[in-house]
Amino acid sequence: MPDHVIDQLLHMELVLPSGERLAVPTLLRYSAKDPFAAVLDFHTGTDHQVRWVLDRDMLAEGLRRPTGRGDVRLRPTGTGPRTELSLILSSPHGRAQLLAPLRVVAQWLGRTYELVPSGQEAEGLDVDAELSRLLHGAA
Repeated sequence: MPDHVIDQLLHMELVLPSGERLAVPTLLRYSAKDPFAAVLDFHTGTDHQVRWVLDRDMLAEGLRRPTGRGDVRLRPTGTGPRTELSLILSSPHGRAQLLAPLRVVAQWLGRTYELVPSGQEAEGLDVDAELSRLLHGAA
């Protein structure tokens, strides 16, 4: 399968313990070569970024209702045009809540489902190559 990529620049906001919000430039990325994943690259400094890989369907569900597994929790918050997606990420180093304009994330996700419709993610995958990559660490 050719690698069709859908990128979306997004300004997420990190919610500090004080309630203050800090802008975090974020790149949403979807690749047809990894059709189950939604990648979020948070740009946290001059040349530094933090990458989180989420399940695309879980991200879509989080636009409608609270959801999440393990170290990722998602839920819509607010109403009307100010509705946001709340993303809570946990790691051994701490916990962060980030907010994103729900409408922008929903539009980007819609484009990913146009590229690879739900239920058709596995059709273009080479299972042997993917297993080899996972088991042997080859990218």
